[in-house]
Amino acid sequence: MTDDDDTLNKQGLNGQGQNQDGIWLHCSNSAVRRASRHLGQLYEDAMGDSNLKGTQFSLISQIARSNEPTLKTLADAMVMDLSALGHTLKPLIRDELVELVPDAQDRRAKRVRLTEAGTAIQRDLTARWQVAQDRFDKAFGKERSQELRRTLAFISSDEFARAFNGND
Repeated sequence: MTDDDDTLNKQGLNGQGQNQDGIWLHCSNSAVRRASRHLGQLYEDAMGDSNLKGTQFSLISQIARSNEPTLKTLADAMVMDLSALGHTLKPLIRDELVELVPDAQDRRAKRVRLTEAGTAIQRDLTARWQVAQDRFDKAFGKERSQELRRTLAFISSDEFARAFNGND
């Protein structure tokens, strides 16, 4: 048994139910995606009957924080390509939670802003999100939660991508 196997056994991750030896124990990408799906489901359950997915809530929250970002700026912040961002924005635009407006300085660029309805739902869901966040912090530990977010922010950074690609 390796030290890693011993650590997994101590954490209750090796040999128990659905956590048996899976690709996620050997592949960081699979582990992050699997955890993301599970955590997304838990947060979406906490959001209740809002009819918004976690990705949509994250998006409208980023729009609110960014003060009418351009599509490019928003895509970069969310680590999405423009087509994926457009796909995610479509239902929000359709439901009149978000609108696209031309940039005042560069009419070719589009800015994204929340409508009154979008601002209202973002405020309401933020309260529900806080409940989910508090549950996460309690279950995982507040300090570990903060460290996890710092680690994931680094993994999402251009600096990490350069190092991963050997361009550092």
